[in-house]
Amino acid sequence: MARLAQTAGLTDIQQEILSTVRDFVDKEIIPVATELEHRDEYPQQIVDGLKELGLFGLMIPEEYGGLGESLLTYALCVEEIARGWMSVSGIINTHFIVAYMLKQHGTQEQKDHFLPRMAAGDIRGAFSMSEPGLGSDVSAITSKAVKEGDDYVLNGQKMWLTNGGTSSLVAVLVRSDEGHPEGTAPHKSMTTFLIEKEPGFGEVRPGLTIPGKIDKMGYKGVDTTELIMDGLRLPADRVLGGVTGRGFYQMMDGVEVGRVNVAARGCGVAQRAFELGVQYAQQRHTFGKPIAQHQAIQFKLAEMATKVEAAHAMMVNAARKKDSGERNDLEAGMAKYLASEYCKEVVEDAFRIHGGYGFSKEYEIERLYREAPMLLIGEGTAEIQKMIIGRRLLEEYRFQG
Repeated sequence: MARLAQTAGLTDIQQEILSTVRDFVDKEIIPVATELEHRDEYPQQIVDGLKELGLFGLMIPEEYGGLGESLLTYALCVEEIARGWMSVSGIINTHFIVAYMLKQHGTQEQKDHFLPRMAAGDIRGAFSMSEPGLGSDVSAITSKAVKEGDDYVLNGQKMWLTNGGTSSLVAVLVRSDEGHPEGTAPHKSMTTFLIEKEPGFGEVRPGLTIPGKIDKMGYKGVDTTELIMDGLRLPADRVLGGVTGRGFYQMMDGVEVGRVNVAARGCGVAQRAFELGVQYAQQRHTFGKPIAQHQAIQFKLAEMATKVEAAHAMMVNAARKKDSGERNDLEAGMAKYLASEYCKEVVEDAFRIHGGYGFSKEYEIERLYREAPMLLIGEGTAEIQKMIIGRRLLEEYRFQG
């Protein structure tokens, strides 16, 4: 049987990388994912394996010790990893957003200092925009950096950091009014700071506390945390790019990469749900024959497969658009929106095919059913994606009356 979601036009190197990742997922992730997820255990052995494969440096340029691959290659790898266990793809996603922001916007000193160790997996990245009362309104950020001599002092509380505990480098977006007069648009008075810290929980450096893991419905294993800054002092050379006031644009550039990643995760989870559904439908018998031979189930499988194909195609298109150097917020928003919605629907259909067994923790589909909802809100809700899509469409199809 031909696999769903094939990608045309890949190079031999891309195909070799994907084949290696797929084998790793089948042998090292799928057999242990459900057990680790139920224990909410960080997949250290899996992460070590990804480090050995060089995946933490997949998109980092060769001059810094990475593989220098494209966003498309990265997205296809994420799709495979999420097919095994979505939490593992989250571990590398935040790392890559920070590495991408450094590559695109960092000073040469920042690139030289961080990227080689990030490529080796010795530094793990996390990034932080959200706050407890923030939601999708990034302009409402209250965390603040104040200039004191040659340093900046940061205060405030951030929320929903993936890799908040295990990371050793966090890119944090805060308000910085220095050099920006009162009345300046909120997005023009924000700055991204690069915070180095010790992995773990509690006070991980003076003025910086990671309280502990947030207990979640799904997306377990990976640590999701708060971050509290109370008089955190940073030197001026830890401003990303060396200039204040550019943080919003830097973060939005990184989030476009993140939205392609979330689309890829949705594709991977949906693929796995389809695999589980089509397999179970051929094993389970009712009324004297496999349920796969019932027309109602065949219709459901057809709809699921079509959604997997459509989401994959949009994700690939968004990645290729970004790789071309063109603006891709429209394509990334569409891909993230469609893939996350279709993922939820495909997972639910696979759950229905399993019947009562889908409600049992012994079956993998139970885990996927709890994981899929996270994709509906991660890197911006469906409503935010539709706002982005609508505004961009009005730019492209402006009525000349």
